[in-house]
Amino acid sequence: MVEINAALVRRLISTQFPHWAGLPIEPIAPGGWDNRTFRLSDRMTVRLPSAEGYVLQVAKEQRWLPKLAPQLPLPIPVPVAVGVPGEGYPWPWSIYEWIEGETSSTASIRSLDRFAEDVAGFLVALRGIDATDGPLPGAHNFFRGAPPEVYDDEARRAIADLGSSIDGAAATAVWDAALSTRWTSPPAWFHGDISTGNLLLRDGRLSGVIDFGTSGVGDPACDLVIAWTLFADRSRELFRTRMGLDRATWERARGWAIWKALIVAAGSAGSHSPHSEAHRARHVIDEVIDEALAK
Repeated sequence: MVEINAALVRRLISTQFPHWAGLPIEPIAPGGWDNRTFRLSDRMTVRLPSAEGYVLQVAKEQRWLPKLAPQLPLPIPVPVAVGVPGEGYPWPWSIYEWIEGETSSTASIRSLDRFAEDVAGFLVALRGIDATDGPLPGAHNFFRGAPPEVYDDEARRAIADLGSSIDGAAATAVWDAALSTRWTSPPAWFHGDISTGNLLLRDGRLSGVIDFGTSGVGDPACDLVIAWTLFADRSRELFRTRMGLDRATWERARGWAIWKALIVAAGSAGSHSPHSEAHRARHVIDEVIDEALAK
């Protein structure tokens, strides 16, 4: 296990980018799971993969984010340098331009309806960018953009493990419906992890989108999961309308949403706190099932 801390980052900067050696370095909270992020002065961030499984994302982001950024309506991370292994750290790493904004949360979003439309507007713009030669689903993004059946065994095992604590038959029906359809249009750009932690706010409005580690080109259904993890009622319908995608894509999106919620709930089955990940996951399961049954 590699210990990633400010002291390591300072050594890497000092040896590989000595012209920045005197700049202040501070960890960013939350610092991320796939990567650890540090602020380098008030102009840059340093981002280091936390495990080997995330290393492929470095080259992808270095290649593609500079091409995507000018075509998007909001700021995204733009790399300014790439580091190499050193000082006991075994993988490549990146330095990005700093993007102003606070991590979004339900308490800090001024209008959830407007936020839903803004998120959808960003995703529609991303989806419209030429995807020629873009990174197809694979190990670099844990197969986001592929058919959700890549996680078929995990989903069905989680349903079985949760037993009578959920409506297993309804959850299975949602999952089967997701697997019965395919994205038949040309591959499209997607972000892969549209969640509050990756959406920045200024004055309560969406101001930037970060963490493109699971991005790629393929089926954009995975970008719709926020419809159930954050939005509800009117904001969900505004998001759905603005995205302009067909019913089959939404069925796959429900599959992505319930898969993640199922494995989180099954992995935290002993937790009953209303603020726990398991509680939130069960809420998503219920939301997805209720919507599917209403269609």
